[in-house]
Amino acid sequence: MPWTQRTITLPAMPRGFHLVTRHVTEALPQLRSLKVGLLHVFIQHTSASLSINENADPDVRVDLEMAFSKIVPESFPYVHTMEGPDDMPAHIKAAMLGSSVSIPVSGGRLALGTWQGIYLCEHRNHGGGRRLVLTLQGE
Repeated sequence: MPWTQRTITLPAMPRGFHLVTRHVTEALPQLRSLKVGLLHVFIQHTSASLSINENADPDVRVDLEMAFSKIVPESFPYVHTMEGPDDMPAHIKAAMLGSSVSIPVSGGRLALGTWQGIYLCEHRNHGGGRRLVLTLQGE
């Protein structure tokens, strides 16, 4: 199979950690035909990030948001404040977590662990729709 690349726009989500595995897999029906491959997911934004983490217990998402808000508080005396008090902390959180994840493909499925899912980490109170570039390769 030749390389496949698709850009999707996720719906606007509130601040927090959101499972988006289904959004990604539904956008790539070609995934099911691969025996082995690699999916790279990249977010085209600087105030949101991507991560792979627990996909079963929703309390994990609450705790992640709480921990990151404590680690990177809005009350810090930031210089970059023109876009609101949640903007610079969002940039820092995105830098900490990263803008991409790579996931192996095996037998037509993402080779995620039993309790793993792809997260959109929305660090703004009103971030809007987020664009993901999905790049799939394999055979």
